[in-house]
Amino acid sequence: MVMMVTVEAWSQDRRVVVSIPDRKLAVVEGDRVVKVFETAVGAPSSPSPEGTFTIVNQIADPTWYTKGKVVPPGKANPLGTRWMGLSKKGYGIHGTNVPSSIGKNASHGCIRMRNHDVEELFKIVAVGDVVELHGERTPELARIFAGETLVAAR
Repeated sequence: MVMMVTVEAWSQDRRVVVSIPDRKLAVVEGDRVVKVFETAVGAPSSPSPEGTFTIVNQIADPTWYTKGKVVPPGKANPLGTRWMGLSKKGYGIHGTNVPSSIGKNASHGCIRMRNHDVEELFKIVAVGDVVELHGERTPELARIFAGETLVAAR
């Protein structure tokens, strides 16, 4: 059974901020950093898009559709246990069946997370929340990820 959540965002000041060079994602409410997660981002051949998007859907135990192939929910599914689609068609935040890829530039452009982390994020965010994908460090990113170990882009 596929569960799809389409509730409106309840916190207008909540946003998801992703630092592509640091491969980290933060949930921010107002000026407060709620939680920081490690991620995998797009590989050099398929980089993550930069810009401001919104979460358009949330799917628990998603099915992965690719060229001529359908992978149902389960251990072989590259989307892991959760999918949060972005307003940039084809891109989202999702789990993974390859947790060793976290912390690397390894995806096809999506933001990839460990399954237990994406399940936690899934409960915190809602459809309509803003997702910012930043390709360069800024003073705001330095503040958001203060206390986190920032690493050089690879």
